[in-house]
Amino acid sequence: MVKLRLLNTIAPAYFYTATMVTFALHFLLFMPTVFRSPDVARNPTMLVHIAVFLFLMGNALGNYTMTIWYPSESANETVIPVCSPDCPDRIDAHYLLNGRHFCKVCKKVILKRDHHCFFTGNCIGNRNMRYFIMFSIYTSCCCLYSLVIGVAYLTIEYSISFENPLTFLTLLPLSTGYFFLGLISGLQLFLVIMLYVWLGIGLVSAGFCCQQLLLVARGQTWCELQKGRLSEGRGTWRANLTDVFGSRWALGLFLPVQTVETVPGNWQVYHDHKHD
Repeated sequence: MVKLRLLNTIAPAYFYTATMVTFALHFLLFMPTVFRSPDVARNPTMLVHIAVFLFLMGNALGNYTMTIWYPSESANETVIPVCSPDCPDRIDAHYLLNGRHFCKVCKKVILKRDHHCFFTGNCIGNRNMRYFIMFSIYTSCCCLYSLVIGVAYLTIEYSISFENPLTFLTLLPLSTGYFFLGLISGLQLFLVIMLYVWLGIGLVSAGFCCQQLLLVARGQTWCELQKGRLSEGRGTWRANLTDVFGSRWALGLFLPVQTVETVPGNWQVYHDHKHD
């Protein structure tokens, strides 16, 4: 349990650090170099890229905040269960009744729990699933966009050619060796490491997004999938997506705003009715 709580503290700190580093690299190194111009203030290409980056970063941070701001905990619980000290760490939650779970990390009862996200430090469930999915989408887009701009910066500043696909695959081990031989600076090695960080986060976030969209369309959660429960009687895929994204789903694609009003007790009512 100590490992889970430690991870729950380290993961958000890692996210905030990576965000600040990415922001600083874009405005201090990438933009002035890649879009170099005598009149920086009137460079339309640079202004467009700044707008795109701020849009992606703003939506990622906005949906990240909304995921935390709207937790999926039950507000109707008067007695919070206590987990046995002998319970193994691999079990992070216990199923109660009526679609409710007790999360060992949050120490709260969660409605329609999908999983515990260590990067946000809380559980993903019926109230914040929509924000988590959009957070994953925009985090992936922001990281992959940063990867492209970072490659362009290395090409211009250090004359590294990426025409050969093997260049990127061998970039990190070669750069590490060159750094210890004193052939490249620490900044160049750090930039190469960030390229791989952006690639890793971008692909993982895209994978999370695809997985969650599939589960939402089926009216199923990750907890149910792990236990082999079928998603019978959960409505059509269109109705399931509307339940999560709301009727104003198009607005939520571009702005981190609340598009559906979720009452914490709704899932319990539905689940009880289903089993009557």
